[in-house]
Amino acid sequence: MKPSKKTSLIAIVAILLAASAWWQFGPRYPAKWTDLDLMVLQRLSLDSLPDLEPDPTNAVADDPRAREFGHKLFFDMRLSANGSVSCATCHQPDRRFTDGFPKGRGIGLSGRNTRSIVGTAYSPWLYWDGRKDSQWAQALSPLEDPAEHGGNRMSYARFISTDPEYRLLYEDLFGELPDFSDTSRFPETAAPLDDAGANAAWQAMSDEDRLAVNRVFSNIGKAIAAYERLIMPGPSRFDTYVRDLLNGNSESPGSALTDEEILGLQLFIDKARCTECHNGPLLTNNEFHNTGILSFPGDVPDRGRIDGLKKVLADPFNCLGQFSDDPEKRCAELNYVRTGIELIGATRTPSLRNLGGTAPYSHKGQNETIAALLDLYNRAPLAMIGHNEAEEKLNLSRRELKQLEAFLNALDAPLATAEKWLRVPLAN
Repeated sequence: MKPSKKTSLIAIVAILLAASAWWQFGPRYPAKWTDLDLMVLQRLSLDSLPDLEPDPTNAVADDPRAREFGHKLFFDMRLSANGSVSCATCHQPDRRFTDGFPKGRGIGLSGRNTRSIVGTAYSPWLYWDGRKDSQWAQALSPLEDPAEHGGNRMSYARFISTDPEYRLLYEDLFGELPDFSDTSRFPETAAPLDDAGANAAWQAMSDEDRLAVNRVFSNIGKAIAAYERLIMPGPSRFDTYVRDLLNGNSESPGSALTDEEILGLQLFIDKARCTECHNGPLLTNNEFHNTGILSFPGDVPDRGRIDGLKKVLADPFNCLGQFSDDPEKRCAELNYVRTGIELIGATRTPSLRNLGGTAPYSHKGQNETIAALLDLYNRAPLAMIGHNEAEEKLNLSRRELKQLEAFLNALDAPLATAEKWLRVPLAN
């Protein structure tokens, strides 16, 4: 039977629509991987994560006693001015050590989003602006932040020295504690803070007494860091896929990733240009980039790394400071730190592992979903401060954005940390 002109026209329109969809959304099935692709995927796999190197600035970083001590300190609400805030208040294990809020909430409201501490033992910089250069130095900052724990180093040193359990744990690791009982030498509240009273009391102390307090304070941070070094990401379906791929059996019926996720992975390493910043097995280069993220409503644009750089260089607890345990002061990151006006508005690249459990996203939680964040990168808006490095629009289609999001969700996985470390420690 000869087709009618109407039937032929419908067929032609259908073919044109199908062709249009192919060009807009790309092929339905994943293409084959090249040898270069396989090299890239191998480097992104968690199997490529090297063994964690010792931290020369922290002599107890891998001491089992310090881990136990730090575990207790991490969950202890007594390390706060009101007795209701601990490290785990913002870094909740069930949320991959984040808190689910746009900005961290302790005694008050923090200035930025709570970053996950998972895998941060591998990072040379901490915080969104990199104002700390070690886990132990970072652990000290919230303790005195008026919006977080709200305490002061003098009260913490006295607390450790007067609590029987903590005194034993501390002295077993670091040696005998000073006697802080004389309040004429060691006031109830003293620290080099913006608080006028605390600062005046601190300045009135002798250099020797301030050194003794700082030593205990820094050791508190080192014990907490010993615990945090245990918090590591576990292998995701992506890592299983790469392992299968390299073993030659990724196309089996039990492939760890769906076709849409594989297409998203292809976009990730190619057209979407994600690996320019999100590379390595933790999917971060731990560097600082301005990507045009809009300011939090009501906030002035965040200056980011340009201010964080000044703070880390002036920090008495940095790698070059007297509280570092490394006598050789091997501080290449600090000595050769990147500077320049391009750091204005730049923030540290976050890991993309376990994104599904760590919303909202960006340095002040400006993006509630992965889709919203991808849309921003796709549009590449002008930066509100500084220069957006991702200024070239990606021009991804709606389906490509969905595929990329599907891949990112495939990076979720349980932590590679024993369950006992993810819960409040049992009382002795």
